[in-house]
Amino acid sequence: MRMSHEFAAARTAAQHCSELTEHGLGRGPRPEERDAMMAAWRRDLARVLADDLSPLLSGDRLDVTISEPEALSGADALRRIGEVAANSLLRCGLSAETALLSFDFAAAVALTDRSFGGDGKQTGSVPEQLPRSAALMVDEAAAMIAQAITRVSFGEAPPPAGSAMRGANAAGVIIRSESAARLKAFDLAAPCMMVTITIANRQGSEWRASLALAPERLDRLLPGAGRTARVRPADRTPATGMAAPFATMPLSLHVVLAEFDLSLARLQTLAPGDQIPLAMGRQVPLMVGERVLAHGSIGTTEDRMAIRLTRFPAPAEGFAQ
Repeated sequence: MRMSHEFAAARTAAQHCSELTEHGLGRGPRPEERDAMMAAWRRDLARVLADDLSPLLSGDRLDVTISEPEALSGADALRRIGEVAANSLLRCGLSAETALLSFDFAAAVALTDRSFGGDGKQTGSVPEQLPRSAALMVDEAAAMIAQAITRVSFGEAPPPAGSAMRGANAAGVIIRSESAARLKAFDLAAPCMMVTITIANRQGSEWRASLALAPERLDRLLPGAGRTARVRPADRTPATGMAAPFATMPLSLHVVLAEFDLSLARLQTLAPGDQIPLAMGRQVPLMVGERVLAHGSIGTTEDRMAIRLTRFPAPAEGFAQ
């Protein structure tokens, strides 16, 4: 006997909405979730920057605050930054987001002053052109900020395999310009988010920078929902003259072979062929500007005049050792 049966459903199969079947994939965080993520990002970024920037600023204990993001248009953000500033286009985050970091010239110069042991106070005078030492300082600080943003974005979790960002070391400065408009960090007609980074030390000095980027880029920099961004300060040694960013900065040195007095009347009678006797000391100074770096004796090496360094002044006399 052959039996056959046709199956008929007792009732229509259940139809579920996409929110249930996809478990929320593609759905952005709810407003309260995003607020919590933003608060954690600001808190952790401030803590990391306080640790990372300290060696660059003479080992100061720093207090860093990150403001609430302010919604502007791209054009308004550029007007806020100004036509001329120390601008850096950063690459940061797991997805290599771009962001515009800007210091005004006064803050850049004051930061550099503090890095060399000054008080870091901002004066009323602003240079028309940023000194090279200040440009190097801003470059180093911008790289640290890009790396800190990346570390905070994924906490202690490693980047996924095959990701373009293999960690905070891949973050950094893409390009610099005194004109923020040239960097084209965001669409001028589109919305833009701007946060203010305030850096202060315990001696009363304060420096500010602005970070501006498109809203969707800022969202992608926030740690993932349900993941706590626990961060540890980077292992950094205090900045010295042998370390970046000052190690490659050229300095003009000169050797004083002899010094003598000559009357104005004698000076006016000098003519080609006249000879002026010089009394050269056994030790001649090697100078950086008006300061004595070392003393040495004059000689030759490989048929060229040379100076053999014999003595460095005590720290009170010249450069700190």
